[in-house]
Amino acid sequence: MPIEGTWDLSMSTPIGKIKAVAEFRREGGVLAGTAHGTGEEVPLSEVVLDGDRLTWKQSITKPMRLNLAFAVTVDGDTLTGTSKAGRLPASKVTGERRAVPAGMEN
Repeated sequence: MPIEGTWDLSMSTPIGKIKAVAEFRREGGVLAGTAHGTGEEVPLSEVVLDGDRLTWKQSITKPMRLNLAFAVTVDGDTLTGTSKAGRLPASKVTGERRAVPAGMEN
């Protein structure tokens, strides 16, 4: 199943649960994406889908400046895995794909 679409993410971090939205798309045959959350929008880098394993990196500035590395397993319209920020402990990540409104499918 393709990864493209909009995903609602929830991360359990040491400072509490953080919600974000990740959008994945193909640009010239290459996976790309953008994340939205805590008042900022950031590009995703090194987005790789290998079978059901999806990895990407992103830098955020809110609630603090961090470079995050995500590694998740995709199972249909759900994903589970971790987000790692440097030497900090990994945070659990879960996500659900947003349903495409009727009539909007390609």
